[in-house]
Amino acid sequence: MVIPVPEAECNITHYESLYPGEFKMPKQLIHIQPFSLDTELPDYDLDTEDETFMNKLRKKMEITALQFEEMIDRLEKGSGQQLVSLQEAKLLLKEDDELIKEVFDYWSRKRKNCLAGCVISNIKQEKRDGSSTSDPYVAFRRRTEKMQTRKNRKNDEASYEKMLKLRRDLSRAVTILEMIKRREKSKRELLHLTLEIVEKR
Repeated sequence: MVIPVPEAECNITHYESLYPGEFKMPKQLIHIQPFSLDTELPDYDLDTEDETFMNKLRKKMEITALQFEEMIDRLEKGSGQQLVSLQEAKLLLKEDDELIKEVFDYWSRKRKNCLAGCVISNIKQEKRDGSSTSDPYVAFRRRTEKMQTRKNRKNDEASYEKMLKLRRDLSRAVTILEMIKRREKSKRELLHLTLEIVEKR
């Protein structure tokens, strides 16, 4: 089994665009309000291909990065195995028709070219039929039957010893009950003999 590892690359220009070297200490620390009514952020994140498309799209109409991510996120979550139609996309997005058409065409092309079948990254899990046992991208796998058998073997030995002990205890109890029965029978015979002796006197 080979675990795929992405190749490391060094792009100083791209790094400096993301992390500028001029850092100034802010006046106060970042404060987060836990019970705010902010809108939920989309699960989709922009990539380099999306930025190129957005730069071309901004020449014709206005669109922000968050707005684009929300549109792709709604289209992706509104679709199952089949893509939604353009009319269904208009009901989902509630934006300008021209903007919806541009984003919808771009999203549909990107999803068809995507090997994973969806543009939002998800944790890949093992299939029920067990066909993905050799897939290195599967994150979580079910326990195999070998592990369960090894685990239950110790329990079977302990259960067998308990059953033997229980059998010995039950056989002792049966023997004690038989002896009690014989004792009570002897007591009854002794009582009858005593009564006969008293009556004959």
